[in-house]
This record gives sequence, structure tokens and C-alpha cells, in this order.
Amino acid sequence: MNGYIWSVIFAMAAVTFISRAAPFVFLGRFAESRAIRFLGRGTPPVILTLLVIYCLKDVAVTVSPYGLPEGIALAVTIGLHALFRNALVSIGVGTGAYMAIVQTGILAL
Repeated sequence: MNGYIWSVIFAMAAVTFISRAAPFVFLGRFAESRAIRFLGRGTPPVILTLLVIYCLKDVAVTVSPYGLPEGIALAVTIGLHALFRNALVSIGVGTGAYMAIVQTGILAL
């Protein structure tokens, strides 16, 4: 590879490293701040809620299969999360359930 490609790879790696390290370097002294604790507790649920809304915004509930695959997958995800309190398990199994329903065509009416 020539020098240009190496310089681009190095620049991308440096920017990625800096963007990951910057919060720890610059905000370390504010870690015990009430505002930072509030954001740390409140941001993940808000982001996940926005992702769910975004994923469900184009579901056609007036056309067959009437949003059943999405509804079943959402119920599986919520049920598993309420049962195990493990985001990785609930999101993974919910996604798998949705893909299985859609790919097999089991609800095609």
C-alpha cells in the first residue's frame, strides 16, 4: 500500500481513539456531578425508546399481516426483558423471533 492509504488509516484510527478517550480525559473531574449522573441514568432508556419508535414508524397495521410480526417480536422482547433483565438476551431473541417470523412467512395471510 502506498503512503496515502496508510495516512488515511492512521488519521481515522487517531480520530476514533481521540473521540473515545475525550470524555474520560475532559469530563473526569465532573464524574460525580449530579447532571452527569442524571444523564447516565436517563439517556439509555430514552435512546432505546427512540429506536423502538423509529423501528415501528412504518408498520402498516391496515395491511396484512397487520403488524403481527412486529407486535410478536416486541412482546417477546418486553417479556424476556421483564423476566431476565438482560438487554442482550431480550434484544437478541426478539430480533431472532422477528426474523424467523418474517423469513418463514408463517403469518402471510
